[in-house]
Amino acid sequence: MSKKQKKKECGTVYPKYGYPYNNRELSWMDFNLRVLEEAFEKENPLFERLKFLSITASNLDEFFMVRVAGIYDQIHSDYTVKDPAGLTPQMQIERLSEKIHAFSEKQYSCLSHSLIPAMKRQGFKFLTPSELNEKQQKYIKKYFSHIIFPVLTPLAVDPSRPFPLLGNKTVNIAVRLRDDNKENAFALLQVPSILPRLLELPAENEDKKEFILLENVILNYLKSVFELFTIKASCVFRITRDGDLEIDEETDDLLEEIEKSIKKRKRGKPVRLELQGSNCDEELERFLIEMLEVEERDIYRQRGPLDLTFLSKLASLEGYDEFRFKPISPVNPPAEFYGYSDIFEAIRKKDRLIHLPYESFDPVLKFVRQAAADENVLAIKQTLYRVSGNSPIVDALIKAAENGKQVTVLVELKARFDEENNIHWAKKLEKAGCHVIYGVYGLKTHCKILLVVRKENNGIRRYLHMGTGNYNDITARFYTDIGMFTCREEYGEDASSLFNVLTGYSRPPQYNRFIVAPKGMRSFFEEKIKQEIRNAQMGIKAGITAKINSLVDPEIIKLLYQASQAGVKVDLIVRGICCLIPGIQGISDNIRVYSIVGQLLEHSRIFIFENGGSRLIYMGSADWMPRNLDRRVELVFPVLDENLRARVCEIIDVSMKDTVNRRVQLDDSSYKLVDKRGKKRVNSQKELWQRAKKTFLAAKQKFDEEEEKELAFKNTLLNSELND
Repeated sequence: MSKKQKKKECGTVYPKYGYPYNNRELSWMDFNLRVLEEAFEKENPLFERLKFLSITASNLDEFFMVRVAGIYDQIHSDYTVKDPAGLTPQMQIERLSEKIHAFSEKQYSCLSHSLIPAMKRQGFKFLTPSELNEKQQKYIKKYFSHIIFPVLTPLAVDPSRPFPLLGNKTVNIAVRLRDDNKENAFALLQVPSILPRLLELPAENEDKKEFILLENVILNYLKSVFELFTIKASCVFRITRDGDLEIDEETDDLLEEIEKSIKKRKRGKPVRLELQGSNCDEELERFLIEMLEVEERDIYRQRGPLDLTFLSKLASLEGYDEFRFKPISPVNPPAEFYGYSDIFEAIRKKDRLIHLPYESFDPVLKFVRQAAADENVLAIKQTLYRVSGNSPIVDALIKAAENGKQVTVLVELKARFDEENNIHWAKKLEKAGCHVIYGVYGLKTHCKILLVVRKENNGIRRYLHMGTGNYNDITARFYTDIGMFTCREEYGEDASSLFNVLTGYSRPPQYNRFIVAPKGMRSFFEEKIKQEIRNAQMGIKAGITAKINSLVDPEIIKLLYQASQAGVKVDLIVRGICCLIPGIQGISDNIRVYSIVGQLLEHSRIFIFENGGSRLIYMGSADWMPRNLDRRVELVFPVLDENLRARVCEIIDVSMKDTVNRRVQLDDSSYKLVDKRGKKRVNSQKELWQRAKKTFLAAKQKFDEEEEKELAFKNTLLNSELND
């Protein structure tokens, strides 16, 4: 098959416009493969490689629960409309099944052929019951009888006891039994999730660590669980269920409706059955397939332990820093805020920018805390999409309400897999006296904005923080995000207008600076791309640079192809899904697409348009996806301060020079690491961290010099007074 035929077979032609388009789900699998490559990478520390493999497993779980489940819903509804890549749901599931099975093989190849040997060399071993020494056998026997057995619940399956509802993503053991009458019986055991999956064994050598998995201990003592039967076969298995919520937004109580939907998630239809080992007993396998109603393509016979997310626990063992990346500890305070005890004073002087996690998240916390305690602050308004389990942001908002401030918080209850956490915080905020909004009807509110209204000598002043990432103090440690503080009047007016739209029935205004979805963002980006096309056609400087998480939108992709054909140079840094295909002669030969996968998760969104030499720079919460442009409340804003503009361009410049973590997308949609030959070794994430530290030291030196000058001036005055 020729390369051209292969592309057509893979569904990369968009039938409506006839331009190349890679299927979204297949592109996501390519992204997860880039993460898996980091687990294979021998230059990465051992525990980090374990984490990368664990992340691929966690990613794949969510992919099945949402994306694969969604495709099955379409198939069951007889939906046959082709996606932008020209694939029907049935065609998508066939391509995906083939790709995911190959991917799973690579995961377990990585574990068995790369990571386990590397662990053994460093003194870490996984043992099976047959490999245990006498001391270890006594240990697991005691552990089973005293700890495991009391919490085990064997579940028989027969006409009077139907197949039970098994928890999503739980590890279970299926058992085929035979009684004295030589009749088959089946039973199930859930591996208790309340107990540690990884059990450390007593080792003869203190320098070594030896482990056994909980399910292997249970398998070793199955006879003591089913004493009246002969055990003919057993198999460890795991199911993944449809986890997407169906929410009726016309309900009278959205919070109650979402709480009900979360419970339904546990009963979702199985979309994947994982079996441990390639030779599961035929009768047992047939029993599981019949009971769970899965098809052959949904079965994954894994050559190793199921649910590889347990590896993250091993990678978190204390005292093994040599097996981890050197931590990127944030500069605190960021250079922008060095020497300022009053955060409002710092923002009044000029716009400020912090780059997470190279710089500390503390200025955001300080902003809310100072506002909560300041007697001149009248109101605080904020959007919350994903917050941490013990959120200091929420605590500060509660404190503000208790101090008599008017606090309005939009908590997005529909943030997938964070619904329960957000419901908890919404109730707590309401109880404290905050005015809580549960999102906007028909839309997810994904914008990141915090508004503080303060009474000052010359009237009311509005202070703002806007960003590319969530107000989450945990993810702020390993997500790369950018936040900007300002008190410019035009931004403040826009923020007030936006919150009026979110909390009431105000008509979306004509914003001064903000670009807001779903009403104005699509047309904004389309016009900016078209302007670059016109500039190129007129021989004026033209170019487009974007750093985003995903590029999916067909209309944006079509315009980027047109820009390329007009001679516009387009540079894209897309961490995850990219449905655009670069480097195709006559179509996208002026487009370059890169992906950076490394120690930190790239999350910031930056958009730069050359604009005939008068460069326009924007940041915000939105990716180039239909959901962001059409079905969410998103915010993108311009960066006007010259120093901050230079910093944003520096981030892009350093990212584009990465020779360690940067991969280039080829014209067949695959990715490869950039060619390092003859180039300086540049890890953009470490380079940006070093630059943040240097900027901090420069700010400290400048502050210290100014302090010395002021002190010298005071001493001069004092000496003058004494001499007089």
